[in-house]
Amino acid sequence: MRPFVFINVASSVDGKISNEKRIQLRISSKEDLKRVDELRAKSDAIMVGIGTVLSDDPSLTVKSDELRRMRIREGKEPNPIRVVVDSKCRIPLNAKILDFSAKTIVAVSEKADFAKVKKLRDIGVDIFIAGKDKVDLKALMNYLYDRGVRVLMVEGGATLNWALLKENLVDEIYVYYGNIIIGGVKAPTIVDGVSFDRPIKLELIGFEKLGEGILTKWRILR
Repeated sequence: MRPFVFINVASSVDGKISNEKRIQLRISSKEDLKRVDELRAKSDAIMVGIGTVLSDDPSLTVKSDELRRMRIREGKEPNPIRVVVDSKCRIPLNAKILDFSAKTIVAVSEKADFAKVKKLRDIGVDIFIAGKDKVDLKALMNYLYDRGVRVLMVEGGATLNWALLKENLVDEIYVYYGNIIIGGVKAPTIVDGVSFDRPIKLELIGFEKLGEGILTKWRILR
């Protein structure tokens, strides 16, 4: 068993999620940021790859006081569980995602720096180990389901998106196209990695103008 998994991403019109320097750029409108906060509040866990942690240092918490109170009324923690896919355990010990505002799980492979793993455990971080060189994502999904995660929000980056799609672990994708063009042949896209042998087919299940951009919602066709 695994959770329902959806990817949420903000992209430029030309499909870039950052520039070649992988600097965090403002792509979403204020309306889209509100929508993202609502998605976080409705999720049991939020997942990112280590690249996102190293480049953006996100906290991955619910920003709205009212949404946090709503979660508490529903018998949940104020913030969802945060999950970092980090095969070699490169996460900085001072990363925002390791603060005490929410539970954090760092998923590593057998190639991880186990001195760092011990330090993380010493500060109260949950560690999940699976996979020889890379994190075994299917095993991680099973583990999260056993931890009570039924809805998993994925916030990137492009390499993690590719890996999850490759393993057939994604149910829906939400793409917000901001009103900008970034360009750059080496700039990260919505999905990086090598091309799939067979393109993954999608079904459009919704779209709307939101702020200065367009929100599209897609279902993965099995």
